[in-house]
This record gives sequence, structure tokens and C-alpha cells, in this order.
Amino acid sequence: MGGLEVKAEDLRANLTSGTPRRIHLIGVAGSGMSGIAALLLGLGHHVSGSDKVDTVEVDRLKKKGLRFHSPHSAECVSDAEIVLYSSAIKAGNPAFDEAVRRRIPMARRADALAAMMASRKGIIVCGMHGKTTTSAMAAHVLRGGGLKPSHYVGAEIPILGTNARWDSEGEYFVAEGDESDGTLINYHPHHAIVLNIEAEHLDFYKDLSAIDAVYTKLVSQTSGHIFYCADDEGARRVCAKAPRSISYGQSDSAFYRITDLTTANFKSEFSVQRQGVTLGRITLNIPGVHNAVNALAVIALASEIGVSFDKMAASLATFRGAKRRFEVIYESEKNLIVDDYGHHPTEIAATLATARTGGHKRIVAIFQPHRYTRTQALKEEFGRAFDLADHVFVADIYPASEKPIPGISGQTIVDAMIAHGHPSAVHVADLNKIHQAAACVLEDGDLVISLGAGNIHEAGKRLAKDLQTKAQLQEIMRDGSIRLYEPLSKHTTMRIGGPAQYWVEPETEEGFADLVRYCFDEDIPFMVMGRGSNLLVRDGGIPGVVAHLSRGEFQRHEVNGTEITAGVGVKFKQLSALARNADIAGFEWMEGIPGNLGGGLRMNAGAMGIQTFDQIVRVRFCDQDGNIFVKTPGEMDVHYRNVTTLRQNYALSAVMRGQVGTKDEIDAVMAESLNKRRQSQPVAASAGCIFKNPASIPAGKLIEELAFKNFAIGSARVSDIHGNFIVNDGGATAQDVLTLIHEIQTAAERNRGISLETEVQIVGVDL
Repeated sequence: MGGLEVKAEDLRANLTSGTPRRIHLIGVAGSGMSGIAALLLGLGHHVSGSDKVDTVEVDRLKKKGLRFHSPHSAECVSDAEIVLYSSAIKAGNPAFDEAVRRRIPMARRADALAAMMASRKGIIVCGMHGKTTTSAMAAHVLRGGGLKPSHYVGAEIPILGTNARWDSEGEYFVAEGDESDGTLINYHPHHAIVLNIEAEHLDFYKDLSAIDAVYTKLVSQTSGHIFYCADDEGARRVCAKAPRSISYGQSDSAFYRITDLTTANFKSEFSVQRQGVTLGRITLNIPGVHNAVNALAVIALASEIGVSFDKMAASLATFRGAKRRFEVIYESEKNLIVDDYGHHPTEIAATLATARTGGHKRIVAIFQPHRYTRTQALKEEFGRAFDLADHVFVADIYPASEKPIPGISGQTIVDAMIAHGHPSAVHVADLNKIHQAAACVLEDGDLVISLGAGNIHEAGKRLAKDLQTKAQLQEIMRDGSIRLYEPLSKHTTMRIGGPAQYWVEPETEEGFADLVRYCFDEDIPFMVMGRGSNLLVRDGGIPGVVAHLSRGEFQRHEVNGTEITAGVGVKFKQLSALARNADIAGFEWMEGIPGNLGGGLRMNAGAMGIQTFDQIVRVRFCDQDGNIFVKTPGEMDVHYRNVTTLRQNYALSAVMRGQVGTKDEIDAVMAESLNKRRQSQPVAASAGCIFKNPASIPAGKLIEELAFKNFAIGSARVSDIHGNFIVNDGGATAQDVLTLIHEIQTAAERNRGISLETEVQIVGVDL
């Protein structure tokens, strides 16, 4: 074995002769290569492997004897007799380059699989779509029939225990054949199942004719039966005239035929006919017409090699499918989240058709395109593939080692969908944010499906975790509502801010207190937000719970003499109106304040020379353990624009006191206050005063003297009416405002020696 690329007959002899060899796998963490490692370990070889990352599958293989190295290095292959590598491994990889330099015999993954299969009655399952599920079903059915097959499948299969297994007792070997790189021609199987043939992998193949040529050669190299889908034009074109070919499908002309098919609740039932004779009825507990047809392929195979129909039916009834093949990752009374590997337009359309059979209110799809070349070649087909989804969010492309193609991105598919007439398609470039976009449109009764061959499943799992936490919070809080990723720009007076992970609106004090206690016990970040004045939320939003106390008990109010008792959700404007109608003076200053009582208490807000706590008699609040207290201002730590007691505690309600007045007197004071406010404060969206007043000069006057009036960064501008206001001219970001604040602070320190401290509360995280 002195050559660089080992010959097929030599590779077969070395892998299956029974003599242990030292074999190294470059890229062992991938689903395909990890399966090869499992087979080689089952054959008794000394197996090592290298990759960029460790995985659960690698950990399992290490327990079976794999020596794992990370990262790739030249030393990995120092004692190897044979080196195997995946198609993703190229020159430049240090382990690959060292194997070439040492002239260690090398072979591709498909070569190794073909060599091992050649020592058994090989059954190759191939086609553009459905290979993994069908090969897993075939292995499961043959195992149920007592044939003890070896198997190799390109995904984790819980019911099989592992994605690959060598069984020394069985004569059959079921394997998923990968057509993406033309290596199907390496196989000389006993039987072949051809599911479908269409234009795909056009980064490798010139055209459909080149694809047909590879399948035609495989068919010619198959010594036994070729089972092909009569419903698929490509499979018929290549296989129908081949010797020993057997058709299956829904077509009337199929040798094995499905009849009386029903699909509901993500399962299907159907009868099977062989040349018009009914063999029996099948229950399949994985969804989709396409999977029923794939199961029929397995039935045809198993029937022809002697497995009884009863055993086939029993095995198929217990089959549960592969990971990432319509895999349910979250289920509740309100929502279902499913993850699927589908990344070709045909697969996507079939998967969405399956999703429709579940009877859900709407389908929300999140999709990650796979490869730039596929996106470019099939953009029109992608545009039509999502017709059955009500909302579609498309991430940027998972490159799979490809270099970007200018002008090709997730937006390419969105543009094609919109041109096709889809009502709701949005490009969300950041994969870490796409679940947030889906959460914003989610309603009770919806099904969410993540689609793609890359790492889009991570988005589905993030959404599932959010929904689990949301359900727990709802159970703790009881009365009230919770929304995921609520845009806080809707809830701040500046109209700026990223989303709140959990926007919570409790209705009772008891429910709120229980919620507070739960969040602190479980280390869930927690804050209360009022009307959103005097607040700047960063563009990344606020992780954790944001409680908005604006409903139920928090809106209660009562007048008793010159005292008003009110929940923290009552707006200042409401309080001033209540006081006026009851002939209570002293509340006039609240008329023009945009916030509510809760925010006023936390900030000790004020105007016209009056502060909130000047009128407070007592405050009712809860601590982080959910305990409720009532205290007077004298028992609290109260300062200008800061109430330390309410930084770690949460106000629920307060009693305020005014004095007897008349409506005419009150109206006159209100009119004077409002007129002054209109003349001195901007109408545009703002958070109120940005800086606290230094001792030596009002902040607004200082900023005016520093010539910052009308100075802008992005769409954030210092008001030309009042220098201590920054306004949003439309489309401003929190980063615009923060940059402007920094510019002003720097100038004040440099030019006047004054340190400006922000009065506005800045919360959240950056993008």
C-alpha cells in the first residue's frame, strides 16, 4: 500500500479482512464520518479521528475506543496506516497535508463505505430527498424481521441506537448513499432503492443529465433488484427500463401500490397492494404522504427478501424517525415546534404539506438556506416552496464551506417569495435573532417549523426554551398576559429600544409578588417598566422579564378627602384629572408628565418645583422575596431623582395628599404649567431630561452654551427648544443617543470641567 490514493480492492481487503489496522479519520465529528468510525470500531480496527469540535457523537465513540484529537494537526496521522477523509476536507488541513507528505494510503468516506458494504449484501438507499428516513426504516424493518443488518445512516436515529452499526452475524448492510459528490458510482450493491432524481447539487454537477448518468451507472452496477418510485419522473426516467426493476408508489401502474391512504395528527394509515393483491394495512407514526411512499419502498424491499408482512407492519408501527426529520422539539396546548432538515424546495414543500395535516391555526416557518450555489440556482423554486406557510423568516445562508456569491443571500429567497405573491416573508440576517422575529408573530394554536441543513435547529430550540419559560411564568403569575420579544420602542416615550424577552403584564399584587420571588429564585433578570419616560433602552433589548404594571389592581384608584390612593399603573395625567374633579389642589404639575405613578415613585419625578415624594403619605411595595410592606417617606431612602429603597423593591401603590382647592384655581395653574411646558420642551419623541442639573448651572443652559443645540448623530438630535432634551427625529437608535450623550459629556468635561451625570435611566444590552 504505497500509493497515495488506495485502490478499491486493497481498501476492501484492509477494512474487512479481520486484521486490525490503525485508521485515522479527518473530520470525524461530522454525521457521515462518525458513522464510518462506528463501523470501523465494530470491525475491530484501531481508530483515531480529528476535528475542529467535540460532539455528543464523538463522546459516544470515545467510549467505544476512538482516540480523538482537536484541533487537526500533523501529529494526528503520525502512526496511521490508512487515512480517511470527508469531502469537506481539502489541502491546507494540517492532518491531510501530513498524510500526503508521508504518502499514507488515503481514501474518501464513500470509498470506505463502499469497501465495507462489498463484504455484505449491500442495500443502497439513494435519491435527493428522504434517504435518511428511508434507510433508517429499512434497517429497522430488517432488524424486526430477524435479519440482523448492519447499517449506516446520515443522522442520529434513536430507535436504532446509533447512526451506524456493524453486525457480524447479519448478511445485509443498509446504507444511505450520498449523491452530492458523484461517489454513488463507487457502490456495487445487491439491491438499490431510488427515491427521486431531480436537479440538485449543481455546484458539483453540470446539469440534470450529469446527475442521471451517475444514477444510471449505479443501477447498472446493482446485481439484485432496483426499487424505484413510480411517482417520480426522474426515478422513472433512469430506472423503469432497467433489468430487475420494481416500481412502487401511488401510481396505478406501480408494482407495489398504496391505497386508502389517510393522514391525520402527524401519522398515516394505508393499505398495500402487490400486483393488485392487498397484503394488509400499515400504520406509520411519522407524518407526511412522502414518508408513507418511502415506507412503501421499504415494504417492497423487505417483501422481496422474505420478511413477512406482519413483521413489517409491526416494525413500521414502532418507527419514530431520525433526528431533525420532522422532529418535535416542543409541544404544549398552545404551540408546537418542529425541526426538519429539509433544505431543497421539493423537501420544503413536502414538509410544509405535512405540517398542514396537523390542524394548527397557522404555520410559522424559519428557514436557513444551505449553500450559495443552491440558493442562486433554485431561487425561483424556493420562491414557490413556502406557499403553505403563513409567515416565513429567512436567515442568511449557511455556506457549508462555500465562498459567498455577490448578491446572493437570504434576501434573494425573500425577494423570490414576494415576487411570487407570498404575503409575509422577511429576511432576518442574524440567526441569533430569527427566533425573536418568529416569537413576535406567534399566536396560540400556531405551529413553528425550523427548516434547513445547517444550524437553524438552534433557533427552534431557543424559541422552545423561551416558550417553556413563558408557560412557567404564566403559571406563577396566574392572571395577566405575557408576550415574547415585545419591541420596547412601542413602550418608551422616545420610541427607541430593542425587545423585552418576556413582556409581562400582571393583574394582581399577589401574582406580581409571586412572579418577583420566582424570578429571583431562578436567576431570571427582572425589571419593572412604567410608561417608558426617562428611559433609554439599548438596541439589543432587555433579557429576562420586563413587568409592566398597567392592568387590574394596578389601575385601581380611590379618593378619600384630600388623599388619593392609586395603583402604580395609574398615569400622572389621570391623577391630575382625579384630583381636579375632587377639588384637590397640588396635583396640577402631573398634568404634563408622560409617565405613571410607578415610574414617578422610582425616579422621584417632578416639575414646577415639586417632587413626587412631596405628596406621598405612604407607599406599598414588595421585596425580591415577594414580601409586601407599607412605609412612609420618612422610613425610606429618598433623594432628588432617586429613591434608593425602590431600586431593590417594587412599588405597588401609594397614598398621596393634596389640599382643598377649586376647579378654577386648579385649571389656572394647569394652564400656566402646560403653556410653560409647550414653550420650553420639545413636542418630538424624547425621554425627558437626559442629564441631572449640576450644582453650578442647569444642564440645558450648559449644553446650549457648548453649542450642541440641533447637533445630531444619526436621527438623534439635541432639541433646539431645550438643550437637555434629545429627540428622535424618526428611526434613531439607542446607539445614536448614547453616542450623542458621550459627545456632550466629553465636551462638558473638557471645556468646562463639569461632569454631567445622566438622569435618564439607561438599561438593556447592545446589539
